[in-house]
Amino acid sequence: MRDTLNRLAGTLMLLAAMNVVAYSQDAKPGADQQPQESNPDLAAIRAQSQAFVKAFNQHDAKAVAAFWTEDGEFISDSGQRFVGREEIAQGYAAIFEINPEAKLQMAIEQLRLLSPVTAIEDGSAVVAPAPAGNAGISTYTAVHVKVDGKWMMASVRDTWIETPPAERSAADLEWLVGTWTSEEHGIQMESVCSWVVDNHFLQRKYTITKLDGSKSTGVQMIGWNPLEEQVQSWDFSSDGGHAIGLWIPTENGWQAEVHGITGTGVPTAAINVLRRLDDNAYVWQSGQRSLGDMPLPDTNEVVIKRLPNK
Repeated sequence: MRDTLNRLAGTLMLLAAMNVVAYSQDAKPGADQQPQESNPDLAAIRAQSQAFVKAFNQHDAKAVAAFWTEDGEFISDSGQRFVGREEIAQGYAAIFEINPEAKLQMAIEQLRLLSPVTAIEDGSAVVAPAPAGNAGISTYTAVHVKVDGKWMMASVRDTWIETPPAERSAADLEWLVGTWTSEEHGIQMESVCSWVVDNHFLQRKYTITKLDGSKSTGVQMIGWNPLEEQVQSWDFSSDGGHAIGLWIPTENGWQAEVHGITGTGVPTAAINVLRRLDDNAYVWQSGQRSLGDMPLPDTNEVVIKRLPNK
């Protein structure tokens, strides 16, 4: 039970922010926003990252190693160095043997081209079931190079970061219970967060008021998924749409990979990131968004504030 509360504590920071993406999509993007991954090279690298996760979760060590160049290197979070596909495959095979249930979740935080044939990727990753010891995450930096027209990894370095105690404390859960509000491009969101089901889940009810005065509502539940051993969110909107989010901690907060479907049957996806400012405010942003096959621009950062005396 303690492990459940520890993992849940930081994730609850996201309760009052999750479906701001719904009203941010209705607002016009700022002039500095660009369509997500309009660059075909960056899109190809993101697709490669998704394929890497799939190969890892299938425990196919040879397929995992094939994402590296022939003389590529991998430096694990323990400092062990593997050079060349054969050594990398052996290293991953050992990981899969030790932890046969291991599943990887990865989130790209920054991806940029350094030249037409070189790119660098920074992100974070969590493997479940979690290893023994203190809670934490792996951050990584990957250098990609284009070889014969195909992007491959030349170097990957992992770094282990323990989750700060404040983010793992059950005492942190209480500060999110209450009423929160934000406004972006004249569109307002108000949400009320409270414990339900004997304090096993947090429920968030939200109302979005658009420029024409029309309103939309929704309900979100967040709790521990014991089967996946991961914090998970379930979201239901008034148009009949729904979404599921899987959360991983980051060095300065939390981020969630969210996949869903609108009430008309169009798939949606996003990576939502939260950065806590203090007990009464935090910053939220949504990126890597898509509606069906159409990429959407990242949202601006939105400051969410607690309403007093509610």
